[in-house]
Order: sequence, then structure tokens, then C-alpha cells
Amino acid sequence: MHFDLTDLRLYLHILDTGNITAGATRSHLSLAAASARIRAMEASLGIDLLERGRRGVTPTPAGKALAEHARILLQHAERLQQDLAEYAQGTKGRVRLLCNTSAMTEYLPERLAGFLKAYPNLDIDLQELPSSRITHALRQGTADLGIVSDAVDTDGLQAWPFRDDPLVLLLPTGHPLADGRTVRFSETLSHDYVGLNASSALAIHLEEQALHIGSRMQIRIRADGFDGVIRMVAHGAGIAIVPKAAIDRRPFEPSYHCVPLQEGWANRALLLCARNFEGLPAYAKTLARHLAE
Repeated sequence: MHFDLTDLRLYLHILDTGNITAGATRSHLSLAAASARIRAMEASLGIDLLERGRRGVTPTPAGKALAEHARILLQHAERLQQDLAEYAQGTKGRVRLLCNTSAMTEYLPERLAGFLKAYPNLDIDLQELPSSRITHALRQGTADLGIVSDAVDTDGLQAWPFRDDPLVLLLPTGHPLADGRTVRFSETLSHDYVGLNASSALAIHLEEQALHIGSRMQIRIRADGFDGVIRMVAHGAGIAIVPKAAIDRRPFEPSYHCVPLQEGWANRALLLCARNFEGLPAYAKTLARHLAE
């Protein structure tokens, strides 16, 4: 095989954009140079990697296999560079950390701030995603660490306990469901909800749970964070499902009640995951240990 890391980056850029021209631009190459590199890769392997069409390109089965290996190779190359950068003054390491909504808002801000203060040469690329997408990204090698609900499949990953994080039903005082009993999620779906932003991991998770039982959530309004959701519920705009931690950090208010949910997915714990903790770069292992304390 006669290709280098530049070829692999170009190939992944082409797949990400679906277009050789756009991939060449992202790789800072001319179209002619990019096309020549791709042809040389295919000639070296003796197989087509891309299917060319009027609307762009798609990977062949061999091309999909190459993409998976290319991502791993480029990630290892980046980690090699960043590990060696510890010996170069002024060079920073970067950890890619994916997490769900609850971890992002309730548990990580202070923990990550303390870490960044203690390690000024390290940066964190933090992104919120649903737990299922986080585990997929970890398996694909496109993230270093992830914090997920224990309700998702973590097969093929290593997992450390992070936090207990039960979800509770939040009801305005006097609501028909606020009769002191545990409630099933299906019972709530005939009532109006105050929801999180539609792109938030928890909002996506709850809407998927509703679809699994053949129903939909009735969202009257959405808020950007748990504080806004709780305040709207307290003033009677609807009901909501939030992490218990978001309630516990607020002063007691008589205007709303927390009710347990019967569903197993509501009594969840959060896990800190990686493909292999020992295989992480030194700076990523340092962050993992910091979060697990």
C-alpha cells in the first residue's frame, strides 16, 4: 500500500462531504491533486473505494472498511503527536469528551473547571449527545471518553461508575397525577409537557421512549435548560421529566412536586466509558481518573 496520512485524511474528508471537490477544499488540495491521490490509492489496493455518481460519491464496501481503519490510524497518529507534545513547551493536548444532558448540566461544569485549572496545557472538546450515539462514537474511535446512561448497551467498551442519576416526574401542585403514587410514563403522555430543547440528549431519549410505546409527547413549550423547565412547571405550564439532581440543588418550593417513575430506564446510573482506558493518551487517562474520583 502506497499512501500516507494525507491520503487518509483526504479520503475521510471526501466521505464526510460526499464530494471530491469539497473534500479537496477541506484538505487544502486542488481538485486535480485530490483526484490523483484517490486514483493512486485505488490502484495501490487494486479495488474501487468510491462509487461516483451525479450527486457525489459514496464508499464501496471496501471503502467503508478503509474508512474505519483510517479513522483509527489517524486517531493513533494524533495521540502519538499529542503524547510527544508533553515534551514540547507550549503545545496543548486535547481530550474529546461526549456526555448526555444530565452529565453536561449537573455534574461536569465544576469538575471540568477544576481539571482545566490544574492542567493549563490541556483542552477539552465537550459535546452533548444521546447515550446511544456516544457509545457508537467511542466504538468508532471518534471520541476519547463518554458519559452515558447505564440503560444503553456498552458491549465492547470499558465502563467505570460515575454517578447515580434517577429521573423524576415534575408536577405542578394540584396536578391530577400528584396523588402520592408512583406513575407510569404512559400515564403522563395524555398531559401537556414542558420539554427541553429538541436537540438535547434527554429530549431525544424521552421522545424515543414515547415512540416505543406507540405514542408521542405533547410538548407545549421548550426551554434551554433544567432551570427554565422547572420554573415553567412551577407556574403551571405543564409537567416535565428531569434528573433528580436538578431538583436537589434548588431550594424547596411548594409550587411543584417530584414523583417517581415506574420505568426501569428512569432509575438510571451514569457510566464513564472508553474503548480502553489503558490505551488512552496520558492526558486523557488523567481526565478519566479525575472524573472517576
